[in-house]
Amino acid sequence: MPSIHISITAEKLFTIGGVLPVTNSLFTSWIVMGLLVIFSLLATRKLALIPGNIQSVAELVIEGIYKLFETVLHDKIAMFFSLIASLFIFIIAMNWVGLLPGVGTIGLRMLEDGHEKFVPLFRAGTADLNMTLALAIIAVLIIQYSGLRSLGTSYLKRFLNFRNPIYFFVGILELAGEFTRVISFAFRLFGNIFAGEVLLTVIAFLMPLLVPLPFLGLELFVGFIQALVFSMLTAAFLAQATAPASH
Repeated sequence: MPSIHISITAEKLFTIGGVLPVTNSLFTSWIVMGLLVIFSLLATRKLALIPGNIQSVAELVIEGIYKLFETVLHDKIAMFFSLIASLFIFIIAMNWVGLLPGVGTIGLRMLEDGHEKFVPLFRAGTADLNMTLALAIIAVLIIQYSGLRSLGTSYLKRFLNFRNPIYFFVGILELAGEFTRVISFAFRLFGNIFAGEVLLTVIAFLMPLLVPLPFLGLELFVGFIQALVFSMLTAAFLAQATAPASH
């Protein structure tokens, strides 16, 4: 009798050089990054005033993202657009790739502790807490770097202000809030994407014909929203970090 395969952690496929373990989520992430790079090269190799099909799609996507995040970053959009757009496109691609047929169902039979185990070949990178945690750390580090670069040492006064006990206490709360952002970013993205994939797996196992389609549409929407939330919050925190204290 067939069974459902659900694993909260990414599973190792092979090891490079006996040192670097490659999991199914990392393997899928490499494929997605490769496809995004190929699409970028095809869209930009022959730029023209009258764009072709690929350039038209790329311009439509980039223009939409630019206008969306300009409402948050305003005059700082040029400074941070490449980062925010990269985050949004990469995360939404990773979210949606987990919904493709074969992801989670095509795999290998591997031996583990003397027992044969099914290991999926593909798994969405954002359904792996390691990936979402890495994205969260990168986002928060860039926010702090941008604040220091824009405001200099005065940025540190948000966290270490000894003018009076109230400012000092508020600064400690702000500092703690920066660490909680990492947890919030990572677990929100991971939890929503992993839960969605589990839901689709269970529904498809119980009622494989037509019934999963509405849930698939829902997960497409959730994947878009989660990519938007992650990148929009990053943009908002960047705008906040680079604004003078009086603002």
